[in-house]
Amino acid sequence: MYFLYSLLLRGIEKVLPISGFFSKKMKQFVAGRSTTFARLAASIHAQDKSIWFHAASLGEYEQGLPVMEAIKKQYPQHKIVLSFFSPSGYEVRQNNTIADVTVYLPLDTPKNAKRFIDKINPEKVFFIKYEYWPNYLKILAEKQIKTYLISGVFRENQLFFKWYGGFYRQALNAFSYFFVQNESSKKLLQQLGKTNVMVSGDTRFDRVAAILEKDNLLDFISEFKNETPTIVVGSSWPKDEGLLVDYLNQSVHPLKWIIAPHNIKPEQINSLKQSIRKKTVLFSERESKNLADYDVFIIDTIGILTKIYSYADLAYVGGGFGYPGVHNLLEPATFGVPIICGPHYNHFAEATALVQLGGCASILSAQELQETLDTLVQNADIRHEKGHICQTFVQMNTGATQKIINYTIQN
Repeated sequence: MYFLYSLLLRGIEKVLPISGFFSKKMKQFVAGRSTTFARLAASIHAQDKSIWFHAASLGEYEQGLPVMEAIKKQYPQHKIVLSFFSPSGYEVRQNNTIADVTVYLPLDTPKNAKRFIDKINPEKVFFIKYEYWPNYLKILAEKQIKTYLISGVFRENQLFFKWYGGFYRQALNAFSYFFVQNESSKKLLQQLGKTNVMVSGDTRFDRVAAILEKDNLLDFISEFKNETPTIVVGSSWPKDEGLLVDYLNQSVHPLKWIIAPHNIKPEQINSLKQSIRKKTVLFSERESKNLADYDVFIIDTIGILTKIYSYADLAYVGGGFGYPGVHNLLEPATFGVPIICGPHYNHFAEATALVQLGGCASILSAQELQETLDTLVQNADIRHEKGHICQTFVQMNTGATQKIINYTIQN
């Protein structure tokens, strides 16, 4: 099976450059990997000790960040190697400050896997949440390198738990220990005979809880808000924006709106701006403007949404009308902000819990959105109660990082 799998990967590796002519993302996928080994050669030397973290994309990077920070403190003489599979992770976080070198992970061929692992010669390896590359894992097992899965989630529909999934089940043998988010994941692994499992929880709670200790001040947002109740719309998609703009245009409530779309392509930003009938300003045109005079602030940049949530009296988090569903609810939740989202949230345990607890309201239609917003905008007590639920939920679920660190530094 390894032979057929590796043969397929080698074939994909040869045809991928062609796909770059048809897709910008695939072009980044191919071009970024062409520099991986040169970047490693320039940063990792024979005498270096290293620890390797692998994240599929941006979400997994954010999830693994608390562990990376803690490992860096525990092992200050080691170099941190961070790899990404997806351009949406690498292109956004290639210049992060936590890793000594950040690269694309080469495709999982036997040659690439051996060359990559031989070059960095990691003392410990952390895979974040998922992505199980059989050839990489096979070599890590052969070299007896300590390999951990952190914030793992397992579901019955995964290949490991099918009668024909023996090849992938074998790959799991490389893991020295599994740190999973919930009991159901632990039970599924136990069905495979895995006893090296701990329910440590989700490290994202530690990451968002730590945000409160940072400087979240943004002078231009303070100027815009001007002590007015403010709704922050984060990571919105056109379906979200259509419903919200209808409400925004008709609303008579004294409100400020900050909209940070998921996609910041100029044509989509301009389309959004033109659909709004209230006084609107873009982040990119804020200079020399009196921001307090505007009702709507569209954030056509990336990297500042987390800080913006600290100014919210109410947050709408986008993605809930698409697949796989709603974006990160924990960032507004950590600031004690009540949340609204679309109907597709069941794929995410924290979103499901927040809806059940009442800190987040899920809406299906424009009518439900209007009723929910009217209630929350007009009643500060309800806002504060739901915001308190959100913040308490985050605080009660921290601690995963410390459990992981306590075990891995001793084993």
